[in-house]
Amino acid sequence: MLDLTYTAPKPKVIAGVKQDWELVIGMEIHAQVASHAKLFSGASTGVGAEPNAHVSFVDAAMPGMLPVINEFCIEQAVRTGLGLKAQINLTSAFDRKNYFYPDLPQGYQISQLYHPIVGMGEVLVDMGGGVARLVRIERIHLEQDAGKSIHDMDPTMSFVDFNRTGVALMEIVSRPDIRGPEEAAAFVTKLRQILRYLGTCDGNMQNGNLRADVNVSVCPIGQYEKYQATQDFSHLGTRCEIKNMNSMRFIQLAIDYEARRQIAILEEGGTVVQETRLYDPDKNETRSMRSKEEAHDYRYFPDPDLLPLEIDQAWVDDIAASMPELPDAKKARFMGDFGLTDYDANVLTADLEQARYFESVAAGRDGKLAANWVINELFGRLNKAGLTIEASPMSAAQLGGLIDLLGRGEITSKIAKDLFEILWTEGGDAAEVAAARGMKALTDTGAIEAALDALIAANPEQVEKAKQNAKLAGWFTGQVLKATGGTANPAVVGQMVAAKLGL
Repeated sequence: MLDLTYTAPKPKVIAGVKQDWELVIGMEIHAQVASHAKLFSGASTGVGAEPNAHVSFVDAAMPGMLPVINEFCIEQAVRTGLGLKAQINLTSAFDRKNYFYPDLPQGYQISQLYHPIVGMGEVLVDMGGGVARLVRIERIHLEQDAGKSIHDMDPTMSFVDFNRTGVALMEIVSRPDIRGPEEAAAFVTKLRQILRYLGTCDGNMQNGNLRADVNVSVCPIGQYEKYQATQDFSHLGTRCEIKNMNSMRFIQLAIDYEARRQIAILEEGGTVVQETRLYDPDKNETRSMRSKEEAHDYRYFPDPDLLPLEIDQAWVDDIAASMPELPDAKKARFMGDFGLTDYDANVLTADLEQARYFESVAAGRDGKLAANWVINELFGRLNKAGLTIEASPMSAAQLGGLIDLLGRGEITSKIAKDLFEILWTEGGDAAEVAAARGMKALTDTGAIEAALDALIAANPEQVEKAKQNAKLAGWFTGQVLKATGGTANPAVVGQMVAAKLGL
């Protein structure tokens, strides 16, 4: 069973010149809702279209056009909240966040400041070794995405693509519970995994469908405990926000750089300015983007075109009843049902399609043997070929057939690897391919015995050593397997060696 022991966050302590400092991190994750239509219009959210091909009159802010809430996006937000064990607010409301960007045609963004659809929740982040960190979720609110400014098509002009304008985003805001770069990356990884299992966001960071804003501050040792006791954020130091991070590695590097930058300023007697910064991976540094705006800078007010959103508890209950098995529950079941180690269960449940593939292979078979072949052989080949599990040339049924032959002793491990290669490159049914090519374990004990007798006769010194130390008898087993081209059953050979040597 899954046995995670929650432990209080341990800060990453960074030694300064004058004193030690501890790191405090909060995150805002922007997750694009998996929906075919936008949040307030029926325009497509599909990718790869020509610029400005998926833009409705509402998206383009044409006069008189009014937003209409996409119910499916609301359902996806509720499903996400339930997956994070969060409070679902039956009444929420949309606000206008006013600012000017060329890729924001309305001149404002419809968001949720005062009354978000999802309240407090939590994410249990597995840090390995049976240890977990609990990261609290403060809120999830829905908002529109902006468009995209394009600056590299003309030396004198910039262009704007509004295809992404109005696409639904869930902004998932954590409390400042994250205490180091590794925990930050692990939190994003776990959150992305949950979203994929739920089907509410595809988690594609490369395309910007999941991106993180990272709030970093440093404080002297002991100040975080004061914050925990008082919930007074002033104990945590001034935070700086690093925008639009879309790589686990870059998240860690950016946090480490930013923490050290702030420590240097403070130890020189300066003051950290609250601001928004960008990370430059080429130079491995953050740089100032703009001063950090507060809520009053955006002149928030309730959107006059949208009534408060009211949902029924019965509808929420229906969504809860349709929830899939989530990663932690699946991991616990794999460990219990198939006898897997914590590591193997983690690997197999990291991705939903991988978990489904394994479960199909393991059904009615030795779970540990199935896990070894899926993780070591299949995943190894997929990684080498740069393929996803969905594009695997070998189906779960084919790999299961190979494991059946191995489990019944009809083929050896050596033959199984040769058979795997054939199935991977040429396809076919495992049993039929093995029969057609004469790929079977050597069952003629007479031939095995003859090879063993010859080996014993030629190596009397090795015989004496094995009689004195039974562990050395494995040498004979290995030599017989080598002599038979790996076609002999290792267990049978081992038994014969022990009998011949009187062990």
